[in-house]
Amino acid sequence: MGDTMFGDLASVRDGLKDVEYLADDGIASVVFLAEKLGKPVLVEGPAGTGKTELAKSVAAMTDARLIRLQCYEGLDEAKALYEWNYKKQLLRIQADRGSDASNEDWTDLQDDIFNDEFLLTRPLLEAISAEEKVVLLIDEVDRVEVETEALLLEILSDYQVSIPEMGTIEAKQIPIVFLTSNNTRELSEALKRRCLFLHIDYPQLEREKEIVLTKVDGISDNLAEQVARIVRSIRQIELKKSPSVSETLDWARTLVLLGVESIDVEQAKESLHVLLKYQSDIEKTAKELTVEG
Repeated sequence: MGDTMFGDLASVRDGLKDVEYLADDGIASVVFLAEKLGKPVLVEGPAGTGKTELAKSVAAMTDARLIRLQCYEGLDEAKALYEWNYKKQLLRIQADRGSDASNEDWTDLQDDIFNDEFLLTRPLLEAISAEEKVVLLIDEVDRVEVETEALLLEILSDYQVSIPEMGTIEAKQIPIVFLTSNNTRELSEALKRRCLFLHIDYPQLEREKEIVLTKVDGISDNLAEQVARIVRSIRQIELKKSPSVSETLDWARTLVLLGVESIDVEQAKESLHVLLKYQSDIEKTAKELTVEG
């Protein structure tokens, strides 16, 4: 299937850093092994910890095409894999009937309307049939039903798709595949066995500070340190939704725009609505910050 993309672990970590994704050794090693072994990666962890961003960043660092399948309840084969363009097929049949169809043969007609021209490719088939390098992101896989999960497993086991009217389409290259899950339901053991496993949790203090410094223009080292420390302490509180990394960045950008150089308790309380999304969480956190202040 061609040469591998990554020379060593350091090249993965450095490559991700070049596209502003700060990976620790655990993340970098799983990405490295996924490409070397041709195995999908199942990425689990709290919402907003960079699971989807990892797939996007790997695509960016490898100059690969990113193909995304957003999962949802009710997703079926027609939306995930392929379906036929029935309207276009019907128009072709009608056009044929309008011409000299005295010697029309159903087999000929079937060959005519069941080909690439009438095939609507969806993300899975798109990734399998692509000529170029591909990163396939199957986002929030825990939202689909067990039947659709079985379809995903079949595709990811053989990297080929069987279309009854056309035959088997085999992958021209093995895509790098990321499946993300927020753990809304337990995935099958068979799918888990097929994948390498990666758990991405909220980053450690120093890494989150580094993310803030990398992503937020004009922020000082001191303010980035304060932001990371306060967010870390807020995550220790029992909330309906802890702040994600993206919300940390939004808060940091807000503080920079407000001209804040060093956060005091009142400034933090006044801007909690940027960091937290439930009023009960805001009120609870405001009380904790008052105590800490």
